[in-house]
Amino acid sequence: MINEEAHGSGMLSRRGFIAGAGAAGAAALLSGCTAGAGEGGSTPSGSGSEGASSQVIVAMNAGSEPAAGFDPLVAWGCGEHVHEPLIQSTLITTDENLEFVNDLATSYSCSDDGLTWTFELRDDVAFTDGEPLTASDVAFTVNSAIQSDTFEGDLSMVDEAVAVSDTVVELHLNKPYNALLYTLAVLGIVPEHAYGDGYGSAPIGSGRYMLERWDRGQQAIFSANPDYYGEPPLMERVVVVFMEEDAALAAVQAGEVDIAYTYATHAQQSFDGYELVSYATVDSRGISLPTQPAGGTKSEGGTSYAMGNDVTSDLSVRRALTYAIDRDAVIENVLSGYGKPAYSVSDDMPWSSDDMKVELDRDLAARLLDDAGWAIGSDGVRAKDGVRAAFDIWYSSDDSARQAIANELSNQFAKIGIDASPRGGSWDEIYSHQYEQPVLWGWGSNSPIEVYALNYSTGWGNYACYENAAIDAHLDEALTQQNIEDSYTYWQLAAWDGENGFAPKGAATWAWIANVDHLYFKREGLVVADQKPHPHGHGWSLVNNVDRWEWS
Repeated sequence: MINEEAHGSGMLSRRGFIAGAGAAGAAALLSGCTAGAGEGGSTPSGSGSEGASSQVIVAMNAGSEPAAGFDPLVAWGCGEHVHEPLIQSTLITTDENLEFVNDLATSYSCSDDGLTWTFELRDDVAFTDGEPLTASDVAFTVNSAIQSDTFEGDLSMVDEAVAVSDTVVELHLNKPYNALLYTLAVLGIVPEHAYGDGYGSAPIGSGRYMLERWDRGQQAIFSANPDYYGEPPLMERVVVVFMEEDAALAAVQAGEVDIAYTYATHAQQSFDGYELVSYATVDSRGISLPTQPAGGTKSEGGTSYAMGNDVTSDLSVRRALTYAIDRDAVIENVLSGYGKPAYSVSDDMPWSSDDMKVELDRDLAARLLDDAGWAIGSDGVRAKDGVRAAFDIWYSSDDSARQAIANELSNQFAKIGIDASPRGGSWDEIYSHQYEQPVLWGWGSNSPIEVYALNYSTGWGNYACYENAAIDAHLDEALTQQNIEDSYTYWQLAAWDGENGFAPKGAATWAWIANVDHLYFKREGLVVADQKPHPHGHGWSLVNNVDRWEWS
């Protein structure tokens, strides 16, 4: 599981031809997907008009289109926008309360040592080509993901999947890792007999929908699987169009889509027949704070990166920064009120810790800096032992909201004598500084895996470069629990156990800012089923339960 930053900007750039299309361009794009419309196909097909009452047209951002197609062994479902794969079934899934429920599995269990997970499967499931789905297909999918260089999920803890019979599969782990269940909840099962080159363009699955058509760079059309083993989808046809933001707004204005993503900068607009809807998220914005002094290097994938920062390596500075952020002001000034304060990567999740919460207190921030010897200079910027309290805050230059957040933070940090300069750049530029300068990231997932990735000593998201054996032990212990509920205490102890933790009262490795609401313009009459909290990134998570949507 990776965060959106890894590949999103490249996709947006590559598909930028849609940008600025305007209403006429949006209408032209959609003309090929109207069903039951009037002559010329100009009538909105998802508006509940005759012949189209079970179709919906969804406008997603251009970066949501899966570059390799609808292939779970690359990025579909388990990729940067974690979501249910729709075309393929999964062993288990999660409901709107994020509790695990069975899909292909009828039951599952874990051995006492935490190293073997056993799943019993339904015996009435077939792929859309008529072939039965068996445990061999599950084992093939898992083993192929383990061996794949393109799979974007994390199954490194699994040594092998074994089909014990047609309806029983075992997963053999190399270490206890109960968070595996969250990955299995979005890993679509592919057919062993029909998987190969080109699968992503013409996928065969056993899920709620089939891929009817894919026009690269434009749209994907899904139709209900008539042989689906579960409840028949209420929404029989789903058209997803991939658009830049201005084109999506133009499509709303022209009445050509039924629901379209938007951002807070457009929240004050209104369109006849549409309403603005907001869905809760765990889409967090925060800045990483390097904990090591400047001069080091960190190797990753054969590349060496500069590591360390002489300002943020001071614990007092990191703690002061967390107290200096006026989160409410960021939400009001940048997000137009569509968000809430963020204190961690997993606020309000069962595994989140109250010890992550910190209130605005610039007086306390100033005292921390004073006591640590950071004295105010004639230019209003603090310094200590010849080191000026100055650093860059890097952000993605193609994200206007992040630019505004970085500017807001710069102004706020100046009030305590810290010179934080906003620096926009491409992700390639940002990655070259990821271990030496604060970076404004977007994170958030419906699982605790990111807590591990960001805070474990060898975690792939440990941009703060903080290593602590006590924190690692709590995180490891969390993963050994056979019952997910029993793991929550250990995730919380990793944040703060009274002596150690990554919370502000501990190592203060991150300064979290806001959770960003996901906003959409939705056509009146479209009933969107109750949503799970959306993970980071507008995208496919919206349509996790599109089969339960309907027109009123």
